[in-house]
Amino acid sequence: MTDKPPANNLAEQVMARLSADIRGGRLAPGARLPTEQALTSELGVSRTVVREAVAALRADGLVVTRRGSGAYVADPAAGPFRIAAPRATALSDILDVMELRLAVEVEAAALAAERASRKHVAAIQAAWRSIDTALQRGEGAVAEDFAFHRAIAEATGNRQFPGFLAYLGSHVIPRQRVRLSVDTPAERRAYLERIQAEHSRIVTAIGAGDPAEARRAMRDHLTRSLERYRTLAKGKKNGRR
Repeated sequence: MTDKPPANNLAEQVMARLSADIRGGRLAPGARLPTEQALTSELGVSRTVVREAVAALRADGLVVTRRGSGAYVADPAAGPFRIAAPRATALSDILDVMELRLAVEVEAAALAAERASRKHVAAIQAAWRSIDTALQRGEGAVAEDFAFHRAIAEATGNRQFPGFLAYLGSHVIPRQRVRLSVDTPAERRAYLERIQAEHSRIVTAIGAGDPAEARRAMRDHLTRSLERYRTLAKGKKNGRR
């Protein structure tokens, strides 16, 4: 029996297919993407895979979603210039972007702790809980993770911070493009739960209005993520020798 490809690999394949249709003009700006049901039937994948793919396209600025209506091809003229990704899975590129995030998001967390309204804190907490819900469904929680960091950026009260994350798009959550050396579903779940525990510390610090702790918590979170990918890059480099 042939092993079924991992769900995240299937999502990447669906994303690549739709991206090619958009960039090739087969899906024009303003066109509605096929429904989840149509895509699952045509491509032979689950709804979860389709949702992950559409979330990645949305993060890349290629599609926009309208509540109750579906996903539509974005107007390219309306989107910001963003980091080119011809080598989106190259670990060197991912490390560069993560260092850039570290320089910005650490201070964003501190500003969020200083300035967040109750509404902002509630939004951050809701985004954090959404990650938990996705993990319980066995999903990678890529879109939910992006929404969590976006909620923190919104809480700074400075529109440039969420604009920065939109600029980076799907580069913000690199695990949707590169698999870590996590071999079993149990190991991958444990890895994602460790990330969620790091998120919890950030949520607590922002909710408590503690900028210093929020800064430390975000720095620790992003630094650990950076180290995970540095370790992976080192392993791949050694493997080529």
